[in-house]
Amino acid sequence: MITLVLGLLLAGIFFKDKLNGYVSKIATPKDISGSMNPEAAFIDSVFNYAKNGQDYHLTFLEFGSTSCSGCKKMEKVMQMVKDNYPGKVNVVFYNVNLEGNFKMAEHFGIRMIPVQVLLDKNGREYFRHIGYLSFNELAEEIDH
Repeated sequence: MITLVLGLLLAGIFFKDKLNGYVSKIATPKDISGSMNPEAAFIDSVFNYAKNGQDYHLTFLEFGSTSCSGCKKMEKVMQMVKDNYPGKVNVVFYNVNLEGNFKMAEHFGIRMIPVQVLLDKNGREYFRHIGYLSFNELAEEIDH
């Protein structure tokens, strides 16, 4: 039993990026109807900088809570992104405990927090991470 648990733990560590990519693919909502739901329309109107003329290159969405310890650690990372990428990265925090943010969290398939989602200039998700993510790790994805 201990060997199995250790094996799963090591597999999780070694395949973290692949697992995050997989979770991103299955958690990202698919629009099969051809028409946009209100959240998709909101994302397109606000975060599609190619369409709306804003100068940002990408969006950093942080889904979390003000009461979770990992989320509190992400506050510093969000501030560092704001400070290091002014005008390039739009940093947006969604407190999943607030009723007004339920639909957005549901749209992105948020089941655990904290979750970081990066949207490209067209408002499409290209990166997702679950749990605490250091500024350096996030900067690698932003600069990618």
